[in-house]
Amino acid sequence: MGYELRAVIAGRALLEDAMGDLPGAGSAPLEQGLALLPVTDALSGSEGSGLSPLGFRGLPDGFEAMLARWSAAGPVAFVEAEYFGGVGEQRAVVWEGGAVVLGPLHVDEDETSPAEGSPVSRALRRLGVVARAGQDEFDTAGLGRRRTSEGWLA
Repeated sequence: MGYELRAVIAGRALLEDAMGDLPGAGSAPLEQGLALLPVTDALSGSEGSGLSPLGFRGLPDGFEAMLARWSAAGPVAFVEAEYFGGVGEQRAVVWEGGAVVLGPLHVDEDETSPAEGSPVSRALRRLGVVARAGQDEFDTAGLGRRRTSEGWLA
C-alpha cells in the first residue's frame, strides 16, 4: 500500500485564520497543536505534474507567496511525501516572518535521510513538534493516520 501527502502544516489557529484565503479548503487537526491543510488536485486546480521553483511537484502556482504571507503569524510548512513498498521521497520547506527559514529540503528515493532527520520531520521540528520516545516527529504529529492527501478530508 502506498502513501502520498501534499500539505500545508501550521499551528491550528494560524491555519484556521489563513484558510479564509482559500474558499472551500478544509483542514485536519494534528498532534501538538498543529493542523494540516491537504493540497488536493481540487484545491490546487492542477495535478501538480511540473516542478515549482522550489522543486516541489504539488506546490500550486501562487502558493509560495501566500504561504510566505501567512508566515507573518508564525511558522508555516509545505511538505510532500510519497512512498510505495517502503521506497519513496520527501520534500519540505518552512516559512517564518515572510521568508524561507528551512529548506527546501529533498530526499529522493535513492538517497538516505541525513542524521538530522527526514525533510518532513525536520520541518515539523521547526514548527515545534517534540518527538516522543521511540518515534520521530512525523509519527508523533500523527501524519501516518491517513494514506493520501484526500484522505485527510474524510
